[in-house]
Order: sequence, then C-alpha cells, then structure tokens
Amino acid sequence: MRVATSVWLLLVSALVAGTGCGRAQPIEPALLGPATIKDIMDSMVDPSADFLFESVATIGDEQGIREIAPRTDEEWQEVRRRAIVLLEAPNLLIMQGRAVAGPTDTSQNPAIELQPEQIQALIDADRPAFIERARSLQDAAMLALKASEAKNKDALFAASERIDKACENCHLKYWYPNDQRAQDAARQNP
Repeated sequence: MRVATSVWLLLVSALVAGTGCGRAQPIEPALLGPATIKDIMDSMVDPSADFLFESVATIGDEQGIREIAPRTDEEWQEVRRRAIVLLEAPNLLIMQGRAVAGPTDTSQNPAIELQPEQIQALIDADRPAFIERARSLQDAAMLALKASEAKNKDALFAASERIDKACENCHLKYWYPNDQRAQDAARQNP
C-alpha cells in the first residue's frame, strides 16, 4: 500500500511539474486577435473612464453650485460595471505580443503625439514600467469599484481623480511625452 501511494505521488508530481503548473504560459500573438492597445483604449478604457469622470462632479456656474452623483441603484450599478471594465482592461493591455496600433494607424497630431511605432518601442524597451502603469489604473479602478459598492460619492470622486492621474501618467510617458504644456501641468498637479 505504501509503495503504491509513493508511486502515485511520484507520478502526480511528475505530471504537475511537466505541465508547468503555477506559471502562466504566454499567449501566442496569433491568439490575441486583431485588437490593439489603441482598440482597447478606444472601446473600453476611454468610454469607461469618461463615464466615471462624468458620474460625479461639483459644478459651479450661473445656476449656482450643484453636485452630480449616482442616486439610484441602477446608476450605482452602471458605475460598478464601468469600474470593472477599468479593472480588467489593463490585463488586456499588457498581454505580451499586443501591438500598440494597426499597421495603417498613425498619430492624429504628430506635432505632439508619438507615432505608434515609437510608442511600441518605448513599451518594448521597458515592459515592467508599462505593466506598473497599467497596474496603477487597476488600483484606481478598484477604489472606484469599492466606492460603487458602498455607494459613496466622495470615494468615487477620489477614485476618479486617481484614475485620471493613472491615465495621464501613462500618456505622458508613451503617447505625448513631448507635449511640454501637459508635462508642466503634471508637475504642477503631482
């Protein structure tokens, strides 16, 4: 009985070791599909971040001061959905082999923005820094998720500011590092 158990444990150990269990295997670039970082930003990150930014605000104008915040369960549920998108999208952005943009995509404002191949080179030169920036967005999105679950407008406002900062820090590094006005603004609002 002991020998059979030992042989069984040895066999299971060999199988587990052989499968690479415990270490995620990289996804083949061909399996990533056609979505680029630009596509994920345009379809997931930007709309969700914009929704959160617009969902909570204090506005002062000729009508006085008014607050915008989710009020109903349905509105808070939509905030939660958008926070989840921002929590998960960075996992897609950082996948090894994901292209920054399609082969025909170019900068819309080349006087300020880098071309996709320049952005790709920056990311490829220091992937750990890119991953760290993506994780900053996830951390901020987690705060928004918690705020939505607590239905706390003040916490949502603070989370939205963190999301904005995470996005801007990444954009300043990879998208428009030569935009002096944006760089100056970032230094003034650390």
